Amino acid sequence: MPEQMNHQITILPSDAATSPVGDGQLTYHFDVYDGPLDLLLTLVVKNKIDIYDISIADLLDQYMEQIELMRENEMDIASEFLEMASRLVYIKSAMLLPKYEEEAEDLKKELSGQLIEYQLCRQIARMLAPMVDFDTFTKSPSKVDFDMTYNRIHDPMDISAAYISAVGRGQRKLPPDRSAFAGIVSKKIVSVSSRIIHVMRRLWHGRTVTYGELFTASSGRSELVATFLAVLELVKGKRVRIEGDGDEAVVSMIEK
Repeated sequence: MPEQMNHQITILPSDAATSPVGDGQLTYHFDVYDGPLDLLLTLVVKNKIDIYDISIADLLDQYMEQIELMRENEMDIASEFLEMASRLVYIKSAMLLPKYEEEAEDLKKELSGQLIEYQLCRQIARMLAPMVDFDTFTKSPSKVDFDMTYNRIHDPMDISAAYISAVGRGQRKLPPDRSAFAGIVSKKIVSVSSRIIHVMRRLWHGRTVTYGELFTASSGRSELVATFLAVLELVKGKRVRIEGDGDEAVVSMIEK
């Protein structure tokens, strides 16, 4: 039997993990990408392509080469990888037609922006990765009893001014004093109903008075207005009648 020799079978060039198989080692790890943007960014970095001015033709060739390698190794290709391939083909085709040159440039800038954003996300992920350690013991924060004692020292005048200010705010919420309404309600309020009773008493038992006499006992504008309204209410209710004109008109009660 021929002498067995150590050998190594490499499926894809990468920093792959190895597993012993007999006297040899088999490289079994494939390059796995998180998505089409991850693959594109890897190609951009590997081939030193300017991410701000991507050569779509070169990037498309590199991208399709990786897709073909996946197929040769019978790897499942997600639909998003094929969708990105069709997108690159469309941009390349549009760039060849002067009519769609502006649209192609916009699509190219959009792709560059997505790659730049994804690159920043990868950098931040690498920065945060060392912070994740599932073996570190953590505990919930302990309850802290806070000292609520007020320890600040103030000048007595400041305390007095603060107290006066607080009292003033409290007083502003109270109902205003009656003196605030002195100019509005200082005059006597006379109700119409009281003057109706007054007029009916003057005309009781069939007596008649002149229209002017009903106002002679009135003192002040409030009583005059209330008496006038009372007479109107009585006439409207057909309780009294007025015969004649002016102050000499006769006012009498209507007998029912």
